[in-house]
Amino acid sequence: MTDPMSDAPVDNMDPMETQETATVQPPIEDGDELQQAQRELESQKDKYLRLAAEYDNFRRRAVKERQEAGWRAQGELVRGLLDGLDDITRFAAVDPITVDAKSVIDGMQLVEKKLFKSLAGHGFEVIDPTGHPFDPAQHEAVSTAPALQSDEDGVVAVCFQVGYVINGHVLRPARVVVKQWNGA
Repeated sequence: MTDPMSDAPVDNMDPMETQETATVQPPIEDGDELQQAQRELESQKDKYLRLAAEYDNFRRRAVKERQEAGWRAQGELVRGLLDGLDDITRFAAVDPITVDAKSVIDGMQLVEKKLFKSLAGHGFEVIDPTGHPFDPAQHEAVSTAPALQSDEDGVVAVCFQVGYVINGHVLRPARVVVKQWNGA
């Protein structure tokens, strides 16, 4: 067959076929293919083991950092209490014969204020709900007392033991007596 444009003989082969056959690899033997697959498997296994070890190290490091952050926070809290503790130690060494009771009581009230002020700097609050509505999230009702009027129903009459909150979390609920209206 000839090319109508040039009258030159034309091969029956497609030009794409000649390019493809030029890049064809010699056939791979089964042993080479198996070795290649084993190398790939070992490579993937090695990557998996390294990734697992890296994750394990990350997990341990995160646990250690959390513990250290907790210890630092505790240290900050205790550091704020040291002055009050020193004052209490000084009170323990006071000679009761030379100091009157009023001075000791006044001194202890000052220490109490100092300790509560230091704790307040760390988000600590006292719950004394006397005269406020009962809140089961912050109060524990230990008994009830009769209310004289209906608008006193559910109001805290007496606080037996104050409660404590730190940064919005209740450490101990206030133990209270709640007024209850019976409608009479």
